[in-house]
Amino acid sequence: MMTIITQYSAVNLADEAGVDCTKWNTIPGPDAVDLTIRALKEHGMTVILVKTGNEALSMLQKIVPPGAEVMNGSSTTLIEIGYEEWTSQGNTGWKHLHETITAENDDKKRQELRRKSVTAEYFISGANAISQTGEIVACDASGSRVGAWPFAAGHLILVIGTNKIVPTLKDALDRVWNYAFRLENARAKKAYGIPSTMGKCVILANEKIPGRVTVILVNEVLGY
Repeated sequence: MMTIITQYSAVNLADEAGVDCTKWNTIPGPDAVDLTIRALKEHGMTVILVKTGNEALSMLQKIVPPGAEVMNGSSTTLIEIGYEEWTSQGNTGWKHLHETITAENDDKKRQELRRKSVTAEYFISGANAISQTGEIVACDASGSRVGAWPFAAGHLILVIGTNKIVPTLKDALDRVWNYAFRLENARAKKAYGIPSTMGKCVILANEKIPGRVTVILVNEVLGY
């Protein structure tokens, strides 16, 4: 399976968003990747390095057990590795909280289900930046994704392209503001007709619970 490119992929929004892909969206050398992996492990996270989005999807299927309660955050990376297409077929063997939420017609009840979904047994997400010093950064408008990160989710699985690796935490925050947010803003305007906002941000710097956070690091350009 090739990486799935959609109208909302970075390559199709870069000009409109006015972002510097040369600076923020290139695959780093193996030394930078190795340094990042070591730092993440030192910070209490499990790291699995794969070559392609197809391998990342296969790894997700292995990590999450049958019958598990699963929620995922909105993520261009997950779409591009084929996760959304695969789950839409309805034969994953998991209990998808997203399906429960979208099936609820009462607005108040749907909002309550969304709030509780961050406590899912397995929460799957992308990220916006990852530093060689071992910090992972993600931001979104409402917090429906990043709310799971610090503590709420039982297991947090992050699928991240190596294109998001930067030297330091400061660089990671710069990438969020000057690259990822601009692309997300362009996407929101196309998808919803309104701009996005920088609502909630989380920095995952250390994890104290062994095995709670797994990073599937993909050696491809994915997401933003």
